[in-house]
Amino acid sequence: MEPKNLLIVMSDEHNARFMGCAGHELAKTPNLDDLAAGGTRFTSAYSNCPICVPARAIFATGRYTHETGYWDNAIAYDGRVESWGHRLRAAGRRVESIGKLHFRSNDDDNGFQIEHIPMHLKDGVGMVQGSIRGQYPDFSPPEPQRRGGPSIVGSAQAGETSYIKYDRKIAEIACDWLSATGNRGDEAPWVLFVSFVTPHYPLTVPREYLDLYPPADMPHPRLDPADGHELHPWSARLGLANQRFSFEEKAFALSAYLGLCTFMDDQVGRVLAALDAASLRDETRILYTSDHGENAGSRGMWGKSVMYQEATNIPMILSGPDVPMDQICETPVSLVDAYPSVLAATGTPGDGSHEVNERPGRSLFDIANEPADPDRPVFGEYHAMRSPSAAYFLREGRYKYHYYVGFDAELYDLAADPEETVNLAAGPDHADLVARFEAKLRERLDPETTDARAKADQKALVDRHGGPDAVMARLSGGKNYTEVPDEVLAVL
Repeated sequence: MEPKNLLIVMSDEHNARFMGCAGHELAKTPNLDDLAAGGTRFTSAYSNCPICVPARAIFATGRYTHETGYWDNAIAYDGRVESWGHRLRAAGRRVESIGKLHFRSNDDDNGFQIEHIPMHLKDGVGMVQGSIRGQYPDFSPPEPQRRGGPSIVGSAQAGETSYIKYDRKIAEIACDWLSATGNRGDEAPWVLFVSFVTPHYPLTVPREYLDLYPPADMPHPRLDPADGHELHPWSARLGLANQRFSFEEKAFALSAYLGLCTFMDDQVGRVLAALDAASLRDETRILYTSDHGENAGSRGMWGKSVMYQEATNIPMILSGPDVPMDQICETPVSLVDAYPSVLAATGTPGDGSHEVNERPGRSLFDIANEPADPDRPVFGEYHAMRSPSAAYFLREGRYKYHYYVGFDAELYDLAADPEETVNLAAGPDHADLVARFEAKLRERLDPETTDARAKADQKALVDRHGGPDAVMARLSGGKNYTEVPDEVLAVL
C-alpha cells in the first residue's frame, strides 16, 4: 500500500447506531454518511474499555488496559508506553493533534510534535473518586456524589457550553492546518489527529440542532426498568439508571443527544470540506471513530461503562486511497487495531516488525481488503468508575460473552438477538458454550487477579490523595466530566 497522509477524526461517546448510514431512523449525520459511502464502514467495531481515558490510551498504544495499567479516568496515558505518535515522529513524520486527548498532561511526551488546544486530565489528576471501588469496606460516599445517568438526563437543555465552543474551535484550527499543509508540499506523509468532545454529555445543545429532533418523535426507551426490565446486578451497582424521570424528560434527553450527534457531524463536515479545498483528498486516508459508545437511555442507563452494545460498539469508518468504496465490513475490529493501521497508512518504518506484531491489533486497511471474518475475536474490559469489580467481554462469531468478577455471566446471540435482551447464560442449554468462553477469557488473563491488581493500583492512588474521605470532600460542586482547560477557554 502506497504511503499517504492520514487524517484521524475521533468523537467522544458516539453510539455506533446513531448515524444515518447505520440505519438510524432519526439521526441526521450527512457528512459521516458520505464518508461511509466513499469508503468502508465496520459494523462490529468495539471499544476495548468503555470509558474515556483508558479507551484513548488503548487507541494510542495498541495495547489493552490490563497490559498498560491505565485503568480509569485518573490513571491516564503518560507517554510511558510507546504510541503510534512516537513511532511516526521517530521516522521523521509530521504528527500533530488538535483537541481532546485525555492523557495525563501535555508536559508528558505523548508522541505528538504539537498538541493544539489539548484537553487532558484536569490539573493532571483527573477523577480520583472513580478509583474508589470497594477497597475501603467501611467507606460509603455521600449520596450527592452518586452521580451518572440521573444527572445526565436532568441537565439536558438547549444552549451553549464550553464543549460546543471547544469543538467549533477544534474544527477551525483543523481547517487552517489543512489549508497551510496543502501548500507546504512535504514529501513524507503526515498524520493529523482531530479529536472532538461531542456528543459527550452534558446534553446541552444549540437550539437549531435540538429543534431537528422533536421529543414527541423519540422512541420509547428500550428495556426500561420502568417497564419492568431487571438490570443485571453488576450493571445496577453502577447507578446509571434512575426512574424518577418521566418519559417526556427521557425523550428530551434523547433529543439533545441526537442534536449533539448532528452538531458533531457538522464539525466533521467542516474539516472534510477543508481537506477538499486544499486538494488533499486524493493524497489522504481518513479514519473516523469514537472512544466508546453511549447507553442513550437503553436499560434506563445513560453514559457508558457497561458491556452492552450501546456502550462498547463504536463507529469505525475508513476512506481514501486503497479503501473499498461503499463497503460494509462485518469483521469485528476494535481500538487496538488503530496502531498498526496508522503505521500501514503512512508507510512508517516498523510496520510489520516484531515489536509491532506483538501488539494484538491488525491494520484496518488489510482487514477492509480481505474477505469478511466474522469469527475474529474481540476483547474488552472495564475497571473504572462505580464498578464493584472487573467486567470483561468477548465477541466471537455471533456470540458476545460478559464475565463479571463475583457476579453471574451473560451470553447473547447477536445474530438472533442484536438488542441483547435474552441472556442465554441464565439457562442450562448453553452451559458448554459459556464454559468455552470462560476458558478463552482465562487464556488471555486471570480475571480475578487482574481485578485485584487494578484495585491495588487505584487504592495506592487514592491513598496518595489523602484517602477516600479527603477525595470525596474535594468533589463538592464539581462536575462528573472533564472540563475544558482554562488556558483553552481563554482562546475560545
